Amino acid sequence: MHAHTGHRPTTGLKGLLVAATALGILAVSAGSAPAADPPAAGGDALMGRARELFKPLPATLPVVRNNAVTREKIELGKMLFFDPRLSASGIFSCNSCHNLGLGGVDGLETSVGHGWQKGPRNAPTVLNAVLNVAQFWDGRAEDLKAQAKGPIQAGVEMNSTPDRVMAVLNSIPAYQAKFADAFPNEKNPVSFDNVAMAIEAFEATLTTPAAPFDQYLEGKADALTDTQKAGLELFIDKGCSGCHNGVNVGGHDYFPFGVVTKPGAEILPPGDKGRFAVTKTADDEYVFRAPTLRNVALTAPYFHSGKVWDLRQAVAVMGSSQLGATLSDQEIDKITAFLTALTGQQPRVDYPLMPASTPATPQPVFK
Repeated sequence: MHAHTGHRPTTGLKGLLVAATALGILAVSAGSAPAADPPAAGGDALMGRARELFKPLPATLPVVRNNAVTREKIELGKMLFFDPRLSASGIFSCNSCHNLGLGGVDGLETSVGHGWQKGPRNAPTVLNAVLNVAQFWDGRAEDLKAQAKGPIQAGVEMNSTPDRVMAVLNSIPAYQAKFADAFPNEKNPVSFDNVAMAIEAFEATLTTPAAPFDQYLEGKADALTDTQKAGLELFIDKGCSGCHNGVNVGGHDYFPFGVVTKPGAEILPPGDKGRFAVTKTADDEYVFRAPTLRNVALTAPYFHSGKVWDLRQAVAVMGSSQLGATLSDQEIDKITAFLTALTGQQPRVDYPLMPASTPATPQPVFK
């Protein structure tokens, strides 16, 4: 959970909230256009306020830029997502760090990869990631296609190369056939680019609609408990929605961590300057992409450092660091209760049967 106030030095909170509302509208336009909102139940003023800042998650597949999603691509992408042979050791797959049975994360401070090395940052959830403005905490990947290529090649993650991945896949006739089905108009369908496109197509299906909060936004007033409604009101009034808004309740922009008071070095390691590593712009020091808060109750530990394991503590840290507010225990309880209402229907994915290796398949490498 990374509820930052805006990386807009000359913009006050009022202006930020106006911009946040616009972000919410833009976020929905990137996917399927929703039906018009039904009237707020019983003149529910809070529901009306919430609809200005948030949108329910569509139940339909979102639009994926520059990648026509087909059933064949999804099926291939699912196999690749779970196949550890994309890693040099044959141990790690995409699902290792983005476990679909654990809210799309691995439940570790930072992920463990090749040679049991620890990565530098906490693994963000893959669930609803297709709706983010960009991927990774620093936004260095513009979409899920670009993101999929990174961990496969990272030395601390899967430690492979495009050439090795191609050698693995081309050594398995069943994979060659699957690529030909998924990319029927290409002369050489088995390519590293197509690996990424297939994985992106599968990951685009990993959305979690019908959370209690979605049902509330759609007009079902009793979808939230009274405590959750009180938490929603605090979430808006305290300014949390300035960064966490729109269809994904976050994920749409970048914000500094520690706007009012920087948290301690354990939570905000001084050596990790966030988006600065991408842009080399001084204003981007300690700036990170605000993550989606959907399913946040399932995705501990929190923040890019993964140092906070309790959602209540994460709420308190955000209050002091981002908003300059010391939240009371009662306020923390209410906001936390609201955040549990963001847990949607988890995708049910059958573990795929992957084709067997052949004598020509490169053997695992552990060094």
